[in-house]
Amino acid sequence: MTIDPTADRPVYHQVADILREQIRSGRLQPGQPLPSEPHMVAEFGVARSTARQALAVLRAEGLVVTVPRQGTFVRATEASKVVTLAPGDEVEARMPSVNERRQMRIPEGVPVFVVTRPGEEPRTYPADRIRLQVPGEDG
Repeated sequence: MTIDPTADRPVYHQVADILREQIRSGRLQPGQPLPSEPHMVAEFGVARSTARQALAVLRAEGLVVTVPRQGTFVRATEASKVVTLAPGDEVEARMPSVNERRQMRIPEGVPVFVVTRPGEEPRTYPADRIRLQVPGEDG
């Protein structure tokens, strides 16, 4: 895939598309660093701000994490936990608080599911690490 500056799709999205495909195909493995901003500038022929925007898109999608002064890395995926819902359960999707993000190590842009069962305290789950299952539905 090449960058087309005349395309309707913004250039930073095109760069993000290329990197996303490299992650999904396994060419970039969990824990592996992504190319540096200067490397992306040279490889894709884009401005440094465009490279930053592309990384921000991937970060918001939960595909990468940025470690200050170290770089941006493919996020390791954790096994999904299945939460089976019961009749009467209520589910709310929202963005986590700063404290929740820190405690649960939730990447930027990843929402949480809050499951409230009648008579119980609500439980909060990172949306990228669980799968909600309704009884009677195949997973």
